[in-house]
Order: sequence, then C-alpha cells, then structure tokens
Amino acid sequence: MKLAPGQVAVVTGAASGIGLGLANAFAARGMSVVLSDLRAEEVRAGADRVGRDHGVPTVAVTTDVRDPAAVEALAETTTDRFGQVDVVCNNAGVMGPTGPSWELDPAVFRWLIDVALLGVVHGVRAFVPRMIAAGHGHVLNTASMAGLMPLPGITPYGAAKHGVVGFTESLRAELALHAPNVGATALCPGYVPSDIGISSRQVNPADVPLAPLDEARASGVGLPQEGLTMDDVTSAALAGIEANRAHVIVYRGGTYEAGIRARVQGVLDDLRP
Repeated sequence: MKLAPGQVAVVTGAASGIGLGLANAFAARGMSVVLSDLRAEEVRAGADRVGRDHGVPTVAVTTDVRDPAAVEALAETTTDRFGQVDVVCNNAGVMGPTGPSWELDPAVFRWLIDVALLGVVHGVRAFVPRMIAAGHGHVLNTASMAGLMPLPGITPYGAAKHGVVGFTESLRAELALHAPNVGATALCPGYVPSDIGISSRQVNPADVPLAPLDEARASGVGLPQEGLTMDDVTSAALAGIEANRAHVIVYRGGTYEAGIRARVQGVLDDLRP
C-alpha cells in the first residue's frame, strides 16, 4: 500500500528505539501517529515531540501489549480519535538476561514471549479485523536477525523473534486467501543502537530476574554490531510496507548474511534423505 499524508499509523513500543524511529518516519510522511508504550511518561513525551517536529496529530496511549484487552482498547482509542487505522506496527519488545538457555529462569522465557510474540498476536487480533472491514491496511511486525539465525546467549529473545517471523509468514498466507488488500511484513533488523536494555529494566515484572545492568552492553547483546543506523531501519521498513514484502531484512556487513545463509543451507541439507 502507498503511504500518504492523512493516513494513520499505530506503533507499539514507541517511547524509544525502533518504535520511536518508526513514529518519526510516518510523521515525516504527513501521517497521524498513535504512539503506545507501557512507559506512560516517556511515550507522552515522545508523542509530543513527534507531533511538534512534524506538525501532525499524535496520540500517546499507555498499553501493556501482554494484555489483549489493553490492545483492543488501543485499537478503540485509535478509531475513536481518527476514524481509521492504515498501518499497525507491533513493535514492542524487551531483552532479558544472557546465558545458556538451560540456566535461565522459565519466567524469562514467558516474559519475552508474552511481550514480543503474544503482543504481536494481540495486535493482529485487535487491528486486522478493522483493516479487513475497511478494505486495506498493513501490519508490520518487528522481529530481528535473531529470528532468522541462531544467536547463542539470547535464546529466549531469539525464540520469541523466530515466532514473530513464522507468525507473520502464516498471517500473510491467511490474508492472501481472505483479505488480499491487507498486507503483513516481518521487520528483521540487525543491531541498531537503542535503550532496550535500560527500558526492559523499567518494565520487567517482579518475578523476572534480571542481572545488574552493564550500561556498556545495555542493548544488542549477542548481535553483531556493524554500523546499522535507525534511519537505515525505518527507511527500509516503510519501503517494505509499500512493496508488501514478506521480510524486511536490514543489516550492514557480512556477519548476518553468512549466518542466515548457513541456517537456510542447513535446512535444505536436512531435506535430503
């Protein structure tokens, strides 16, 4: 679908990082933006800044994407305010502690899956029926390079992001059958500087044990750092929406490409009798 002034985008996890970057990118196109995050003060400040910088209407909504009722309320707020929704970015995510998977508390797995995978599911259930009724729309689900290749040490994160990729691929197949004017894309960026390590510690449940924060390694632990910028990610994401691509894979350098090719080749090799 073509992105155009007057359209409405919803972005979860929009108080900072890729979510805030996407909000700014949509606003720069003249689109109204609903910014959602669990961090109420931060998302209000982000919405104010995006609206002021780009001269477009913005709304801040405090939402816990783990709660399907809260995500449905986000959809209702959007349609009540703007009467439509054209793009929804299920972007909210968190980063847990690192280490061998067998040493990590099961609560860590539950938390990352609840936010990064079930948050996407709740977003689709709340917004896609509205898009189908309107006859158009696009869903952008934020995964990661960790959803396309194994990255030891961040297995709960990778498991959730692999789930996002698989869910989005199946969602596209369903939409092709039932609502071909509604698209879906999995956004798979490499490491991009963000505060995900810090923000995760602002919202983690009491039963999820997180080690003391090493701010020098506060985001992107386990992901090769090869100079990707936020503009690289958001520009590719918007182009992918307009092209209705199944995957937007954004990276710099050869480490990621080698890892993905090795993983895919391994699957192909295992097809052989």
